[in-house]
Order: sequence, then structure tokens, then C-alpha cells
Amino acid sequence: MKKIISTGKAPAAIGPYSQAVEAGGLIFISGQLPVDPATGNLAPGGIEAQTEAVIKNLEAVLRSEGLGLGNILKTTVYMADLGRFAEMNKVYGGFFPENPPARATVEVKALPKSALVEIEAIAAR
Repeated sequence: MKKIISTGKAPAAIGPYSQAVEAGGLIFISGQLPVDPATGNLAPGGIEAQTEAVIKNLEAVLRSEGLGLGNILKTTVYMADLGRFAEMNKVYGGFFPENPPARATVEVKALPKSALVEIEAIAAR
């Protein structure tokens, strides 16, 4: 059985997918973009501001279920320019100061809305 998770405090799904799905105590959060859920617009600023916006969107999905960033087991970070890794990593690390989740980071040709970063996550209840 699976439970669909949705919150208005994170960007709405714009296609045939869910913000998150829970099964067997695991929560699979779809890739979050640096989009303001209230306006649907890309967060202004560079990679640092966009990374912060993305993580706050992940956190909003988790909070809708009474959870937080500490419940994340693994993330996958998609970047439009891996040359900006150090800047992204500094912001990312600020959200996970202790016991960070496992992570993979990959460079992609492009992201929706010309975003610089997108992050998906797997969390445990």
C-alpha cells in the first residue's frame, strides 16, 4: 500500500507525479526545484539561494507529515553546473550539520525552469 503526500507549502506537482509517496515507512520525495510555492516562480539568486529554497521545499513536504530533515536517509542532487558544487555543498551542509544523509550529486544538461539545482530525497518515518 502507498500513501500519496501533498502539501500546499511546497511547489505543486506539475505533471503526472506526486510530491511524495510513502510505503513501508519510507517517504520518497520527488525532486524539488527552487520554486516559491506561493507564486510558482523560481527563487531569485544564484546557486546558494536556490539550494536553500530547494531544501526548504523538501522540509515543507516532511513537516506536512510531522517529520523533519533529520528523517532523510538519502538525497540525490541534480546540478546544471557541477563547477558550482562547493557553493551548493556549503549551503547543503548547513542544513545537515550532524549525521548527514547519504548523497549522490550529478550534473545534468538542464533542469526545469532553468533552475540551477534540484534535489530528491528518501526519508524514514
